[in-house]
Amino acid sequence: MTFSQDERRIANIHDAAFTPFVYPDGVALGDAILQLDEDKPLGEGFHVYRMPAGMKTRRHIHNGHEQFLILDGELIEDDGTVLRPGDMVFYRNGTEHHSYTPGGCLLAVHIVGAETPTE
Repeated sequence: MTFSQDERRIANIHDAAFTPFVYPDGVALGDAILQLDEDKPLGEGFHVYRMPAGMKTRRHIHNGHEQFLILDGELIEDDGTVLRPGDMVFYRNGTEHHSYTPGGCLLAVHIVGAETPTE
């Protein structure tokens, strides 16, 4: 059996082209996303998310649950929790937070809906 490009997409997180993420209000922080499902808006559903060294996310509220797995690097949550490769995190719908990465990080993410920036 063979699959068409519409039926199956394959990308390697180590050499695939990531798409820069730009918030709906035009703010870009240097982060980027690898997302194969083109039926979802960029950054929704399942994707791989890359944050450059020194990046801090905007403080935001989750519209739907978010789950992520740290694949590489370190992520520091605004309450001081340090997340490292292998750490899996769940944020419930309505949770508000922001994150910082001193050396850059790579995450596998599933998020139900777009986040709402609060700053």
